[in-house]
Amino acid sequence: MNLNRRGFLKLSGGAVGASVLGIGLKPAVAEAQPLAIQYARETTSICPYCSVGCGLIVHTRGGEVINTEGDPDHPINRGTLCPKGSSVYQLRHNAARVTQPLYRGKGEREWQPVSWDWALENIARRVKATRDESFVIANARGQVVNRTDAIASVGSAALDNEECYLYQKFLRSLGVVYLEHQARI
Repeated sequence: MNLNRRGFLKLSGGAVGASVLGIGLKPAVAEAQPLAIQYARETTSICPYCSVGCGLIVHTRGGEVINTEGDPDHPINRGTLCPKGSSVYQLRHNAARVTQPLYRGKGEREWQPVSWDWALENIARRVKATRDESFVIANARGQVVNRTDAIASVGSAALDNEECYLYQKFLRSLGVVYLEHQARI
């Protein structure tokens, strides 16, 4: 062993420190802790935040999400996630998360919780009323247009291509012409 003066001082200082702290020179026994995701169901999914489409692995136990992480087998992100994708677990486990529809009537200051049935019924009724009031069958030149200019839609990047197709078909069937979507995948 080639040991210079500096190395000797480091070695002897470490030995003295170990003996003073009560650290033995015997090898320590290492024990693995059980993983939090042990016996959890593993499901692949897509991150809902942007249109990149990064792959996620979602671990569930007893119907509850217990962990989310990047999917190393996914061709887009290969296991990596941005800060928003890393926090996707908080979509489900967050005390500030809104879990029911809220409604604020005209001129009111406070939001009131309402049922899903009430919210969906009112949305459908208002969409139909707006469409019926603003539907144009023919333009000024007499050309058939069958459209409404009173409804517009900005789509979500969380939808995949198939969902986007169905969504735009539904909106076109209403006569909506102002459609936008953020997907880039």
